[in-house]
Amino acid sequence: MRQRMRQVRRAKRRADACIGLRESRDRYSYRIGHVTCISGAPNCVYKEAHTSTGFIYQKQFLNIYQRLTNSSGIMEPPPAKRKVSAVWDHFDLLSENKTIKQMVAKKYEEEKERVKMEVQQAVAVSITADMWTSVNMEAYLALTCHYINENLQLCTSVLGVKYFPQSHTADNLAQVKRGMMEDWAITNKVKCFVTDAAPNMIASTRQLQIRHSICIAHSLNLLVRKSCDQVPTLTSIRHKARNIVTYFRSSTTAKEKLAQVQQQMGRPTLKLINEVPTRWNSTYEMLSRLHDEREPVWVSLASLNTVLTPLTADEYTIIGETLLVLAPFHQATVELSEERRVSGSKVIPMMKMLYFALERSALTLHTQAAIHLHEHLKHRVTDTASNLESLSVMTLATLLDPRFKSLGFRSSSKFNEAVTRLRSECASVIGRTNEPQPGPSSQQLSAPTSDNLWQDFDIEVGRQTTSATADAIQEVQRYLAEGNIARSQDPLKYWDNHKSLYPNLFNLALQFLCTPASSVPCERVFSAAGEIVSKKRNRLNFKTLEKLIFLNKNL
Repeated sequence: MRQRMRQVRRAKRRADACIGLRESRDRYSYRIGHVTCISGAPNCVYKEAHTSTGFIYQKQFLNIYQRLTNSSGIMEPPPAKRKVSAVWDHFDLLSENKTIKQMVAKKYEEEKERVKMEVQQAVAVSITADMWTSVNMEAYLALTCHYINENLQLCTSVLGVKYFPQSHTADNLAQVKRGMMEDWAITNKVKCFVTDAAPNMIASTRQLQIRHSICIAHSLNLLVRKSCDQVPTLTSIRHKARNIVTYFRSSTTAKEKLAQVQQQMGRPTLKLINEVPTRWNSTYEMLSRLHDEREPVWVSLASLNTVLTPLTADEYTIIGETLLVLAPFHQATVELSEERRVSGSKVIPMMKMLYFALERSALTLHTQAAIHLHEHLKHRVTDTASNLESLSVMTLATLLDPRFKSLGFRSSSKFNEAVTRLRSECASVIGRTNEPQPGPSSQQLSAPTSDNLWQDFDIEVGRQTTSATADAIQEVQRYLAEGNIARSQDPLKYWDNHKSLYPNLFNLALQFLCTPASSVPCERVFSAAGEIVSKKRNRLNFKTLEKLIFLNKNL
């Protein structure tokens, strides 16, 4: 009995600290047996035992639970908090698992129906897919959907995070992807799959007979990393830099010494950044921070008892020129990883700008390591840009973006091929939407009329049919001849204002401008999943996990 009373008191303290009940239009009065509050992640749920004076805010209740499951178990209290201790005296503990799961399942079904209706109303969708392994060594397949809604806003929704215990073959991946698309009734609307360069992902998309695009973030990562690995001097510098950063991040004495030196020099207290093998941007950030803090690092290493060899002045010169070469790639990776803006149409113009940036930086390089890195990067950028300018989904997106059009292409021959492809797609849209007008029937032609002066002319007009190809050529030419809009403007707003002027190209813009440049949206889903499936919650059921992630990303 005492143990039970202690549990009740602890639960009350947690509830008073975390949850404040406030009156609003969304409040619901519950009688005996209904849930009134939750505290922990999850720890306790209360039911009203003697009175009907308790209130629950249903939306706030589920949002609180989702915030708890999306964090490490610590939640900041709401701004409007007031004590409800008098109410807690009437509450008893209730088994939380069944109640919470029922609420999550109900909310999941409601949100799924809402998102499904919104997705099905879209003209076309693009999908990103990626695999993830949890702390329990369980594999999951995530699919995110990207589309333009009726208000011409770019939207992203999580279709699901499926437990994937079977072998990661192309057949199994294709089967699960097909099942998820059929479940959401979007099989015929998918215009493009965006994945990483894994062979099984590429092969599974080929089996589905859907356009495929490789994540540009992964492409840039491989492009830069392979180029850096081919410069031995730069590899040696990265190894020494990594050892220095690891020392300052693992030693308390070194960390405090660096902070002290930074304060004495009037600098902000900044920590060194270590690189992550799977992200080339982390290498850039590590070298950039180390280059900026080279003086405090020099002084700190000189005063510490360590066998580490500091970087020399020549090595810092190489780092400076290396950062100059890699800076545009860092900017491109960050910009192409956006979700809320049109990004697929930027891929080809961005590769063109990277090539021009390398041309400009070549005039300022003096060290052999930076010159060799520049040569390797330029060669790989040229090859990658040529491949992207042959990819139909990216070329159509670039042409349909009024910010780029012809200016986005580096090769004039590739641009002409893209225009031919756009005319063909436009003619297909015209052929589907415009039905040929039926001519006069034989009885109408033979029937005598009082006004037969224009009879032969009217017959010829009735027999004429519209040429879809000619109309497509004309519409595409008028669109391309129009001036480009500023790069800072929203292309979707342009199409909202010009949908009556270019109706068929507007239809194509809805289909291709929703294609993301990378599969980063899936990786962000897995970032949330990694916080939910922690070591302290390693027994979380995979079905519950899917619902929690869905609610977390779609609400």
